Amino acid sequence: MISDQIALPYLWRRYLSLLRALLGASCLWVAVGAQSYERATFLLALILLTVYSLVSAFWRWPDRADRLGFVSLTVDLAMFFLCVWLSGADGFWVTAFAAFYLLLSAASLHEWRQVLLAVVLSLAFVNLTQPPGVERLQPLLLLLGMMGCILSLQKQSLLERLSNASRQSVLYRAEAQMAREAEKERIAADFHDGPLQSFISFQLGLETVRRRMERDPAAGLEELRDLREVCDKQVKEMRTFVRSMRPVEVAGAGLATAVRSMVAAFQKDTRIPAVFKAGAEASHDDFQSSTDLLQVIREALNNIQKHSSASCVTVTLERAAGYLTVTVVDDGTGFPFAGRFTMEEMDSLLIGPASIKNRVRAINGDMEVESRPGNGSTLRIRVPI
Repeated sequence: MISDQIALPYLWRRYLSLLRALLGASCLWVAVGAQSYERATFLLALILLTVYSLVSAFWRWPDRADRLGFVSLTVDLAMFFLCVWLSGADGFWVTAFAAFYLLLSAASLHEWRQVLLAVVLSLAFVNLTQPPGVERLQPLLLLLGMMGCILSLQKQSLLERLSNASRQSVLYRAEAQMAREAEKERIAADFHDGPLQSFISFQLGLETVRRRMERDPAAGLEELRDLREVCDKQVKEMRTFVRSMRPVEVAGAGLATAVRSMVAAFQKDTRIPAVFKAGAEASHDDFQSSTDLLQVIREALNNIQKHSSASCVTVTLERAAGYLTVTVVDDGTGFPFAGRFTMEEMDSLLIGPASIKNRVRAINGDMEVESRPGNGSTLRIRVPI
């Protein structure tokens, strides 16, 4: 019940209070016009309920005091009973208005059980008092009660869906935050191992050139030319690093086309011959984790460029038996270890590319690394579709 009050906007509750005040004023007008002064006690109760409704419309303290909604339902029932009792034969429209308001308020603020209770109590009061127009009021109450129960059930279903969506949103935000933190750590590690080390080497080289220039200017100029070549290499490495930070584009191209473009860009930037091969079924673009898999392939190619001294790279994309398999083969120096290892074995031995393992694990994939020190390595990634 508390969740219903929280979910319902306060402006809507204010409108209901104003509607109830209007209902009370209409009933007072009809009762005074019919000169029902012998029922002064009921008129006084109606005036008090009307004033309470106006207070509820402009101040929130009645709603804050009524956390469970029992007071609101009681006031609505009392307003309906007074309208039925005081309207008389000429005020059936007020009675119908009161019935409509009662079921609208009950369906908006309460569960279907409270709506059903309001209908039962209303019918019992009408049958007991037998007001004028009872033969028209009874089917009206039944119809409005049925509609109120349906609306209340629909409202409860929407609230549950909203609550589930809110919980999922919190989980997704937490996962996104964890992914951002992991990506920050990966970028920091890559920057430390790549561009930062190059800048440190360049700084040491400048110091060496300065000392050489003081002793032998000619030798210092030769050293400066060598340092310029190092600087050109660092610029290329920085461009590659910046390119690796950019998001991967998959939409509209398909996974195979995106991998082919990535391999071609790798060959253009590094001057390392790279070949891409794709099976006939691998061209389908219905793979949900295409972007994540492309990040894995790009990181594997970056590692080859930075660490392997390879002269040839081959990337293969295959699809069979509900799995997508990516194989990256190079003829470089390989990993510091020798042999073939699964991801679990690498985790237990604390070997292998950690960031790639984390990315593969995030997409429920599996990975196998075969290292041939001095003769290259093979990275095989298998992801369920």
